[in-house]
Amino acid sequence: MSETLWDRSGCSVAGTLTVVGEKWSLLVLREAFFGVRRFADFQRILGAPRAVLTDRLGTLVAEGILRRVPYQAEGERQRHEYRLTQKGVDLYPTLVALMQWGDRYLADDGSGPVRLEHAGCGAPVRLALVCESGHELAGAREVRPVPPAGSRPA
Repeated sequence: MSETLWDRSGCSVAGTLTVVGEKWSLLVLREAFFGVRRFADFQRILGAPRAVLTDRLGTLVAEGILRRVPYQAEGERQRHEYRLTQKGVDLYPTLVALMQWGDRYLADDGSGPVRLEHAGCGAPVRLALVCESGHELAGAREVRPVPPAGSRPA
């Protein structure tokens, strides 16, 4: 079967975009990776409208990407902060890939305002495509899509 003709109705890219493919969702995740946990801090940093932020946080919690954890400052009412779950942490390479692309094609000097470095040694971090045999790939031209066994024509 031609690689371009199999049914993609269950596409993982489309499914992922349904969950996190909205601008504010990705920005909330960026901030969560930078250590932001509280609603007021997300709102202050992002400038997102309160209703939009409430909706995006609710969706990320409902999808199991963030979890709500209660906290209470002395003399104040109980509130919740938002922490990444393992499912959320697994999205980190996606955000790094978006950041690298933006640094390369949107930043005037080819580097963005934030640099990622390995906490252990201080070396810059970059995302790479690597096959399970350990070969680093230069890009999409070194990868071929393979339809799942038993897939039907589109």
